[in-house]
Amino acid sequence: MDEVRFSIVIPYKQRLDNIRLVLSALAEQTMDRSRFEVLIGAMEYSPEFVSLCGEFTDRLTIVSTLSADDWNICRARNLALRQARGQVTLMLDADMVLPSRFLENLYERYYAHGQNVCVIGQMIGYDDVVETDVEQVELAPFSHYREVLAGLEAQEHVVMDERWNAQHVSAFSRFPWVYARGALVAVPTAVVGQHGLTYDEGFQGWGPEDQEWALRVALTGTPLVLGQEVYGIHLPHRRSVKDNGRTAHRNNRYYLAKWPRLELELALAFGWLETDRILPDVRRELDAAAAGMDAGYAPGTVLGAAGGRSLLVVGAAVDHSTRTPAPEVAALFDAHARLTVLPLAGFALPYADDGIDECHVLPPVAELDDRYRDAVLREAERVAVKVSASLGGAGR
Repeated sequence: MDEVRFSIVIPYKQRLDNIRLVLSALAEQTMDRSRFEVLIGAMEYSPEFVSLCGEFTDRLTIVSTLSADDWNICRARNLALRQARGQVTLMLDADMVLPSRFLENLYERYYAHGQNVCVIGQMIGYDDVVETDVEQVELAPFSHYREVLAGLEAQEHVVMDERWNAQHVSAFSRFPWVYARGALVAVPTAVVGQHGLTYDEGFQGWGPEDQEWALRVALTGTPLVLGQEVYGIHLPHRRSVKDNGRTAHRNNRYYLAKWPRLELELALAFGWLETDRILPDVRRELDAAAAGMDAGYAPGTVLGAAGGRSLLVVGAAVDHSTRTPAPEVAALFDAHARLTVLPLAGFALPYADDGIDECHVLPPVAELDDRYRDAVLREAERVAVKVSASLGGAGR
């Protein structure tokens, strides 16, 4: 059998019209069908879906793994991902149609010589709807998308995704994983297997599960790049901004709890572009605040029990390497209380709204610029029923 170059991983549930268009585009790839496989993680038992796949078996190698579990895009991806045997795994959502030379172009540009690189593709049209409710969808026939894609392929250079714009160059160089979307991203299959890079099924609903996966890719030392002439068209589908926002709020906290990093808490408070601009300044301010602490300590947060109530301390002296608080901070809690110590300044916290009885904001926070101090106070007020702050009268 010829070497399989690509394993195309698609998560799926109840989008027959969309997946038909996706498979139609894959069936017209210029790469020989023996060189790629289509792996679908389907979160349903649907005769209609199975019948649809059967329509393409003469043009595509399709392997579907079906599950009746509740919808979880990470679980759906993992069902398919575990079957991958190609040189490169291509993550592709069930709402992306690709130009006919997509696989051939991606391979020739980035993988023909066994390169170790994670390639991010453009999602044309996604930014037009990401913050828009979509209640009714009328998809055009595949002939329409074939014509649009052919027109794009005829162009010398295609840039129609805002992530490729000049304003993002600095942020991408500093946080490349932030720019990866699971709808269209490729990585060597060996990297996935060697480092166990499945998707974290703790993410539920819409949110940053693809960004968190890409962070783990980056931590393997695999470079992430914005692909040149690597793009697809994002198909319309039903979308609720309110529902997405609710799950994103929860998922962002899950993400931060797993990866309590300064750049992430800043991004949750200010956005990634602004975080890129202010990060050096914030680091200087936090270093200045740490200068007033004993050697080895820096501002962090500690959560535990005090007097039978939950207490969060922000601006606490914490050893970031060992996740231990200074003795004077530990003394604020009940003896033998189990403490959660995080290396976070407090711009964002991985806790639910009003989920903590009381929060103490300590004096090091007062040394921050007003904008940053106010952000910490807002977050403290979000997570705690009562906030007390030693900031010259600040607090509630």
